[in-house]
Amino acid sequence: MDQIRIRPATTEDSPHILRHRRAMYADMDRADAAALDRMQLAAEAHLSGALRDGSYRGWLAEASPEQPYARRAVVHNVYTDHGFRRRGIARRLMETMLEWCGAEGFAAVALHASDDGRALCLSMGFRPTNETRPTFPKSGVPGQ
Repeated sequence: MDQIRIRPATTEDSPHILRHRRAMYADMDRADAAALDRMQLAAEAHLSGALRDGSYRGWLAEASPEQPYARRAVVHNVYTDHGFRRRGIARRLMETMLEWCGAEGFAAVALHASDDGRALCLSMGFRPTNETRPTFPKSGVPGQ
């Protein structure tokens, strides 16, 4: 779920503040388009300087996604030879990889588990997803 962060407005926020101001007046049915244009021009001429010298103070509420960047690790090819299974080796491998991913700042880790590995992944906090993907034949168009 997104978090809402409140931060002080800067001069770079002028276009955003002006858009909000215009939308606010339009939502209140206070002016026609020509009057809104005049109001926006007058406010624009004043706003950047007033933000810079501190005579206008504003704050913005913005959504901060839980995962602000799309850096995602994908684990491939976790395999334990038959003679070494059921000794915790795969778990130790996964713990090592997850610890590294966390230390490196990855926002998420994906793994397409085999039937044999699914229980281990679920016990380690992985959640099943509804991810789907097309396959691309030589034509480059899915389904053809």
